[in-house]
Amino acid sequence: MKKITQIIVLLLSVVVVMVVVYRLVNTAPSKELPINKQVVTIIDNGGCLTCHSTSPKVPFYSTWPIIGKMVVEDTKMALKQIDLDEVYMSISSGQPAGEVAMAKIEKSTIDGTMPPRNFSMVHWGSSITSAKKSILLEWIVSERATNYNLGLSSPEFANEPVQPIPAALKTDPDKVALGKALYNDTRLSSDNTVSCATCHGLNTGGVDNDSFSEGVGGALGGVNAPTVYNSVFNFVQFWDGRAATLALQAAGPPLNPVEMANKSFDDIVIRLLKDRSFTASFLKVYPHGYSEETITDAIAEYEKTLLTPDSRFDLYLKGDDSAITPAEKEGYRTFKKYECATCHTGVILGGQSYELIGLVNDYFADRGTELTVEDNGRFKETSIERDRHRFKVPGLRNVALTWPYFHDATQSTLEDAVRAMGHYQLGIEFTDSEVASMVSFMNTLTGKFEGETLTNTNQKPELK
Repeated sequence: MKKITQIIVLLLSVVVVMVVVYRLVNTAPSKELPINKQVVTIIDNGGCLTCHSTSPKVPFYSTWPIIGKMVVEDTKMALKQIDLDEVYMSISSGQPAGEVAMAKIEKSTIDGTMPPRNFSMVHWGSSITSAKKSILLEWIVSERATNYNLGLSSPEFANEPVQPIPAALKTDPDKVALGKALYNDTRLSSDNTVSCATCHGLNTGGVDNDSFSEGVGGALGGVNAPTVYNSVFNFVQFWDGRAATLALQAAGPPLNPVEMANKSFDDIVIRLLKDRSFTASFLKVYPHGYSEETITDAIAEYEKTLLTPDSRFDLYLKGDDSAITPAEKEGYRTFKKYECATCHTGVILGGQSYELIGLVNDYFADRGTELTVEDNGRFKETSIERDRHRFKVPGLRNVALTWPYFHDATQSTLEDAVRAMGHYQLGIEFTDSEVASMVSFMNTLTGKFEGETLTNTNQKPELK
């Protein structure tokens, strides 16, 4: 009996010691530190860069049999989800954190999904305690208020991952007028048949609703044309991010042999010079005359005006509770529940990061067709293996008008796209009601252009 008592006492002592140690190693950072330093400390102590880094700090036991394989696989999946290197450096230096990184950190903090249980069981200091949770969420509120809130939302929605589109941006009206003319000018193409508006019609949601756009001589491009509306809010342009600015994007199609097929901008300049009236107007704004730089600058300035504010969802965020229905509100809650708002975040619900298509299930294997150069996504530009099949996340503004969906146009309807996202990104088969709910929310994202609700003159595809 005495021996049993001794064993019980010993076990209780061990438990007490473990509890004390656990609490000690999970102590939250001092409140005396600046909020960004508190977050850095949590990331450091939590071992977040053990997995979420391109240079992971793998533990010593990663070489052990069985458990080592688990570590390697967990690290690969973690890096697919998010690379925290950039946000860590930003926070450390007091720079703004990216909206997508914050949204992902916020979601995992609220849900308690990070770190995984098997990791925190081994790395005791990694647990997100209630005190650490409060610090992380306080930091996110502060970051959004300081760097991303445009002051348009009602107080209730000030910390939402999505914010309303502003009515206008500051632009040069003279450049805008020239840019509008050039945007609609077929002389930008080698045979005077194709303009920017050919593939990005303002009456068709800023796209052409074709799987692949038709260029000079009927040649087809290899990727689905993204919308021009609100494109100024993308952090880069094109699916693969090869253009850092609107002007650089505007410089691409004129020289693309499949699109406008010019050998150089000199070809365009020769054609425009024949128009004395337009040339005179152009010289008043750009005294140095026509060039790739001035032509694309004018087009970019015009594209800054292609904003679609005051969607019903924006009105709701601004405080009009009746702007969307209870079913549509539920759709937004479902959208956030399934982590959609961690990538489709910001003013245009996207356009702020590159993400891997086929995070959980193999999208391209199921597609069953030969891979194309465009399927490489960001890898096409960087040759970094992690970037293979990563694409700039499309914004969801006016998404009900911009079918078909995905870079390869494989999804004909919004319903198709939502189901595919659930399967390939989350490993979830959404129910019919969940799909309908989220699509109802997405239908509230159609905004206004020049005071009128945006419409599409093309016929919408039928549901399957």
